[in-house]
Amino acid sequence: MHKVDDEVSLRLFNRDDAVEFFDLTINSKPYLKEWLGWLDYTKSVEDTLQNIQSRYKELIENDGYPQSFAIIYNGKIAGTIGFNEIYKANKIGVVGYWLGEEFQGNGIMTKAFKSLIDYGFNDLKLNRIEARVAVGNKKSRALPEKFGFKEEGHIRQAEWLYDHYVDHVIYGLLANEWK
Repeated sequence: MHKVDDEVSLRLFNRDDAVEFFDLTINSKPYLKEWLGWLDYTKSVEDTLQNIQSRYKELIENDGYPQSFAIIYNGKIAGTIGFNEIYKANKIGVVGYWLGEEFQGNGIMTKAFKSLIDYGFNDLKLNRIEARVAVGNKKSRALPEKFGFKEEGHIRQAEWLYDHYVDHVIYGLLANEWK
C-alpha cells in the first residue's frame, strides 16, 4: 500500500474487493456513464472479480510493478487509477482514472493523480505520460492541466459511448518536465 496522506492511499486490488468495487461501480453508474463506455459490461460481482484478476497479469508483464490501483479514501474503495497502457519500448504510459460519485469534491483524485505520475516517472522510469480525455469531460481534463501536461491535439470520434462518438483531447507530459 502506498499512503498518499492521512485519508488517501493507493493499493493493489485483491479478490476480497470484488463486492465493494462492484457496488461502487453500480451505484455510480448513472454518473459515470456520461464518460465511460464499458459500464454495461459490468453486470455482476463475478465480472468485477474477473477485472481484478486480470490486473494481476500486469504484475508479471511489468516485472513486479503494478499498473493500476484501488484508490482508498478513509478505508473505502473510492475509485481506481492506473496506466491503461504501458508501451515499454518507448517508455510511455497512458493514464486512466475514475472516482465514484459519492467521493467527488474531496480532492481525492488530485492526490491520487499526482501520486501516480510520481510512480510512473520515478518507479516505472517512463519518459512520457499521456492522458486521453473526452473533450467535454471538464473534470477529467482539469487533472492533466493542473499538473502541467501539454494539450497536444485532438482525436476525432475516438470513443463510442453507447449511442454516440466523442472526440478526445491528448495531453502529454515528459519526465524532464515533471517537478
